[in-house]
Amino acid sequence: MIESEQGREQPGRRERKKAATRQKIADTALRLFLEHGYDAVGIRDVAAEADVAVTTVFSHFAGKEALVFERDQDFEQRLTRAVTDRAPHEPLVPALRREVEALVRHCTAEGTAPVRRMIEGSPALREYEESMGLRHAEALAAAMTADPRLPATVTACRATARFVIDAYALACGAADPQAAVDEVFRMIEAAWEAAAR
Repeated sequence: MIESEQGREQPGRRERKKAATRQKIADTALRLFLEHGYDAVGIRDVAAEADVAVTTVFSHFAGKEALVFERDQDFEQRLTRAVTDRAPHEPLVPALRREVEALVRHCTAEGTAPVRRMIEGSPALREYEESMGLRHAEALAAAMTADPRLPATVTACRATARFVIDAYALACGAADPQAAVDEVFRMIEAAWEAAAR
C-alpha cells in the first residue's frame, strides 16, 4: 500500500520539480536581460546564473526568445479553453472577451513596463512575438472550427481568432487598455454576428 502511494506521488513530485526548474530559468533570464540588455546575455550566461546545464535550458525552452515569453503555452491554452470550456449556452465573443481582459490585466500589471520596453526595443523579440500571435490565432481558430455549437465558416473563425489576438496586442500597448478592449470587441462582436447569419 505504501509503495503504491509513493509510486503515485512520484510523477507529481517530478512535475513540480520540473516546473520549478523551468520557472527558475525563466526568472533568471528575465533578470539578466533587464540588467544587461537582451542582446548582451546569451543562453550560456542564463544557464550559469541559474546553475543548470545549457541542455537543461533547451529542454525547457526552444530558444532565447522563448525565455522572455515563458507563459506562451499558458496564454494559448487559456484562449482555447475560453472556447471549449464555456457554458453550453454561453455566446462565444463574451467568453473570449473575458479571457482577453484577464490576459491584458496581466500584461499591463505593475512592473511589466520594463519588459514591454525590452520587447519593443528588440527586432528579434518583436518578430518572435508576432509569429507567436499567428500561432495562437491558428490554435484559437482550430478550437472555434471544431466547436459544433458555432455556425460560422472556417474563414470566419480564422479571421475572428486573429482579431482576438490583435485586440490583446493593441490593448497591451494602449494608453487605456480597457478602452482598447471595448473598442476592438465591439467590432469583433459585429463581425461575428454578421458571419454567423
